Amino acid sequence: MTGSPRLRVIAGATGTGKTALSLALAEALAAAGRGAEIVNADAMQLYRGMDIGTAKLPASERRGIPHHMFDVLDVTDEAAVAQYQPAARAVIDDILGRGLDAILVGGSGLYVSSIVYDFRFPPRDAALRAGLEAELVADGPGALFTRLRALDPATAERIDPQNGRRIVRALEILAQGGATHGAALPEAPRLWREGTQLLVAHVDRDVLVPRLDRRVEGMWQDGLLDEVSVLRAHGLDRGVTARRAIGYAQALAQLDGDLTQQDAIAQTQALTRRYARRQVSWFRRYPGARPVQHGGDPRAWLGAS
Repeated sequence: MTGSPRLRVIAGATGTGKTALSLALAEALAAAGRGAEIVNADAMQLYRGMDIGTAKLPASERRGIPHHMFDVLDVTDEAAVAQYQPAARAVIDDILGRGLDAILVGGSGLYVSSIVYDFRFPPRDAALRAGLEAELVADGPGALFTRLRALDPATAERIDPQNGRRIVRALEILAQGGATHGAALPEAPRLWREGTQLLVAHVDRDVLVPRLDRRVEGMWQDGLLDEVSVLRAHGLDRGVTARRAIGYAQALAQLDGDLTQQDAIAQTQALTRRYARRQVSWFRRYPGARPVQHGGDPRAWLGAS
């Protein structure tokens, strides 16, 4: 295969087949004479042991294709995109430097965008953040969200009012006199690497919604509660990010007797559907992105922009 190695991106909502598409693309590249390696851009798949609830591909099913940025955090660690960006970019630089293509795959919008586009993250202020987090614990996200909406309506519009972590970060940045990234793309996004190929996995909503509901039911059937019990022994309850993940928070509540299994599954299904809608909206804004579906011929994508 001719041409310089390039960064290829497979983004999209949960349940749209991104993992299968990434494997198919990597194998098509290998058949065309250029190898490829896969880099994770799913925030929750960064965590060791969070496998069932994140639909993480087991190592035994990766077809010999190297996978990076999986299982790099403990559940007690905080996942932060500002820390993920330099680590993932270093991995991608190494892959490209070895003459291979890098396939970034994931559905965490800000994580994907932090690699694809020329994002620069505002500084942190530990003392300021600690004060805001204390307010979050004492008063809940509602009061902080109201403050954010008054200070930066555009950012508030894009943040889940219950996502206390995102609200705190936005207020932290504003308090330092900076402009937030708005939990969104820059107004005129510029690619980090020229020639990046943007593919967005697509499944029609009438197919995706029942698929997501079945996936959640399958998580419980496959042993999510056992997985969460093990993770709890490793400190999941102390995790800032991991314990709030969709499915994991509900499984913890079920183990504590706060939710029945039926309610835990129903709540996870509702949150997953809502999250998928936000993901679809996010990736729809990617300029020049090409929609792809599982079952398509990945060879047709090799030379595409």
